[in-house]
Amino acid sequence: MEPFEFVNFTLSDPSLLLSGATNMNFSLCSTSSELACPSDCVMRSPVANRFLSREPVRFDETWKKRKYFNTKKVFASTHIVPGHLEDSSSIAKKSLLPRREPVERLGFVRTLLIDNYDSYTFNIYQALSTINGVPPVVIRNDEWTWEEAYRYLYEDAAFDNIVISPGPGSPMCPADIGICLRLLLECRDIPILGVCLGHQALGYVHGAHVVHAPEPVHGRLSGIEHDGNILFSDIPSGRNSDFKADKESLPKELIPIAWTVYDDTGSFSEKKFSTPVNTSLSPSRNASVISVPETLENQSYWPSPHVDGKQDRHILMGIMHSTFPHYGLQFHPESIATTYGSQIFKNFKDVTVDYWSRYKSLRRRMINETANMQVPSACQLLKELSRTRNTGNGSSYNNNNSSNSLSTAKKNGVDVFNLVDLAYAKPDTKLLRLKWKKLERLVHKVGGARNIFMELYGKNRGNDAFWLDTSSSDKARGRFSFMGGKGGSLWKQLTFSLSDQSEITSKHGGHLLIEDAHGSTEKRFLEEGFLDFLRKELSSLSYEEKDFKGLPFDFCGGYVGCIGYDIKVECGMPINRHKSKASDACFFLADNVIAIDHQLDDVYVLSLHELDTAETSFLNDTEEKLITMSVSPTRKWKDQTLPAIDSSQRKASFVPDKSREQYINDVERCMQYIKDGESYELCLTTQNRWRIENTDPLGLYLHLREKNPAPYAAFLNFSNANLSLCCSSPERFLLLDRNGMLEAKPIKGTIARGSTPEEDELLKFELKLSEKNQAENLMIVDLLRNDLGRVCEPGSVHVPNLMDVETYTTVHTMVSTVRGLKKTDISPVECVRAAFPGGSMTGAPKLRSVEILDSLENCSRGLYSGSIGYFSYNGTFDLNIVIRTVVIHEDEASIGAGGAIVALSNPEDEFEEMILKTRAPANAVIEFCSGSSERH
Repeated sequence: MEPFEFVNFTLSDPSLLLSGATNMNFSLCSTSSELACPSDCVMRSPVANRFLSREPVRFDETWKKRKYFNTKKVFASTHIVPGHLEDSSSIAKKSLLPRREPVERLGFVRTLLIDNYDSYTFNIYQALSTINGVPPVVIRNDEWTWEEAYRYLYEDAAFDNIVISPGPGSPMCPADIGICLRLLLECRDIPILGVCLGHQALGYVHGAHVVHAPEPVHGRLSGIEHDGNILFSDIPSGRNSDFKADKESLPKELIPIAWTVYDDTGSFSEKKFSTPVNTSLSPSRNASVISVPETLENQSYWPSPHVDGKQDRHILMGIMHSTFPHYGLQFHPESIATTYGSQIFKNFKDVTVDYWSRYKSLRRRMINETANMQVPSACQLLKELSRTRNTGNGSSYNNNNSSNSLSTAKKNGVDVFNLVDLAYAKPDTKLLRLKWKKLERLVHKVGGARNIFMELYGKNRGNDAFWLDTSSSDKARGRFSFMGGKGGSLWKQLTFSLSDQSEITSKHGGHLLIEDAHGSTEKRFLEEGFLDFLRKELSSLSYEEKDFKGLPFDFCGGYVGCIGYDIKVECGMPINRHKSKASDACFFLADNVIAIDHQLDDVYVLSLHELDTAETSFLNDTEEKLITMSVSPTRKWKDQTLPAIDSSQRKASFVPDKSREQYINDVERCMQYIKDGESYELCLTTQNRWRIENTDPLGLYLHLREKNPAPYAAFLNFSNANLSLCCSSPERFLLLDRNGMLEAKPIKGTIARGSTPEEDELLKFELKLSEKNQAENLMIVDLLRNDLGRVCEPGSVHVPNLMDVETYTTVHTMVSTVRGLKKTDISPVECVRAAFPGGSMTGAPKLRSVEILDSLENCSRGLYSGSIGYFSYNGTFDLNIVIRTVVIHEDEASIGAGGAIVALSNPEDEFEEMILKTRAPANAVIEFCSGSSERH
């Protein structure tokens, strides 16, 4: 959402805005467009007191004090568009609510959650699922026509309240706000809570004008004072505050209920959200506060009266309508860093229950059983909606009008809401049996994982081999490594490339090449994309748990490889503007695997085979090789003869795609997008390239892992794609273990190591206290909570570690951990689809941020920003984020790098951070190719 202010609406001359207000431009629909939002998408007339031909009943004195609603008449207006108001008396009689089962008797509350294409909506979903007693139904703001919404809300009486999510953009632009304005105008008799963009929309439809706030403070923490409104029940109140709202600065229909001070922002460490009442807005005030991550996008802001000759700049953080049961909150109660966020949602539930209990004389019709609208079947409704989305219909009831409500994004791509495995028939399964051997205390005897890999796969220079390599010396970060190569009867290689947009009917179609162990190849066109193919492949494999009982790790064979960033088009993201030169996804089906336990020094040899087929000799042959190695424990592989390096390569180095000036300019453009509310955070990247002919990718990787060990490192070689990856990633994207627990470990916040121990500790402490880096990390943590919230059981998503600082060879990084329990009806691949690309590589909100980044970056990211890892045949997976990685394709080495741009960013510093992140892999390549490093 845009950083805006609420000020008094002026019908005539726009220059009559209150002092300090600034004019602004909006982007229409797509942020990549330079078109301004046309004037006809802006509300040009005040809407106060013009809804109805008859004046609705207002509070009596008792309810004014308690902030409840006791309206004796209920009306629903016709379709009101600001500036085009129509008389609604003709339908007033029809608006009486149909018969309704009392909410307090049901024991749960049914919420319609409107998603404004935001990346925090499912954090609200998770909270409401546990608080309400039943999951809300989530629709996007262009999903239903008003006629469909009216049917569900009034004819079927399917919902008790409405929550309007945050989102990018402006409430003045129809493409950003969708049906939300209509709901706020029409549904005066249904409780509504608007969050952030929803809050701004509530103010906007009732006459408030929206202009820029003093500055955006996305992800930063601020204390909140409130007036004791029922929405803040059981939350420390700010009733003793000396702040008094200037009533002239808001339309009389709106009542301010919460606020903060413009310059009262701080870092996570400064404002300990676990003890918020110790944080006050001003030393002169005796007031308790709620600590929240403040997002001054379309900010509700007004200058209050002058105090002691100085302007007291309070910022509006909460409003309510004086007559309707409608509330708005500028801040994010769903954020992990918001104190009492869950209590706010609980209070809104209580408001809803109390509100409907006062309408017992209004008999709402019971819910139609055949329409799957019973309260216990709210999840079923969501699944039904998902099915219809898959066929392009906006509703499971009315298909005639659905085409009008489909957005461009929905027409052109997979709806990421459709995550339940209902889209295809399950194929016949193939039972795989696992055999394995454990070789105890062998790793150190043979000189470590490196010697094992070189013994088994090095003679072929690692061609068609993989190594998921926990090369970090810190065993707590990574205990197991896995390696394997071509050879088993089940082995095959998959190479997938997205098609040019001109040759496909669906944006995620592409060409797949399959090569088996005998060298036979098969070509297919995958209309539904690679992830759909992979999901079907994995679902065709079955297993017996007893086969891997006793193994301390989850990968027992399956698919190992990489997914490129452009596969985002299969995950609800927009069409790719650029095409990758390399393949977009490459995987092996690995049936023979070596696992190394770095903690206990054990080696495991595993082999998969189909039921009723003969076992191979892989177990015995590999055991013999490894035991033979143990006779010569000091054997090294540094005496390999490597190709000569041309003298021209000794003087060469990486060349960035963008100059320093161009990159800084792009950072400034990102900051303008953030200021305009199109994004909270943008992860801008670029590529650095170097032509390196006749190099040895495996030798290069061995050098890289020595210079920059990492817990999620990897070496991959795909010969038929002419592709190798030398990865030293410190970041996990997503893991699913055998207990169904999902885990993400996003990194946001990086600083270089110091040259002395004292300087190093000082820099580490500086990172820990950095408000900018904490804001980056917090927003991505909330994004990952949202992504996991799509596929996890309600109430299970949690953050066991928030903003820990981890130390690596060249940098300190800020790392958080997000976990949640996967729903049983969600496949492993759909978990990945819900979260890909990793939020740390996009920014938030993800969809709008990706659109912006595609418009700024001048080439495809390729495999950079994607993921490397495995999908085990037993339903588990572990994937990293492809950063600090050298991608070698057709004799060109490329290193992608970038950083998160936020409102506090300094363009020059962002360029230096990008260079810092390339340093370790780039230096490894330069040293290896120049021949200055020790030969392996």
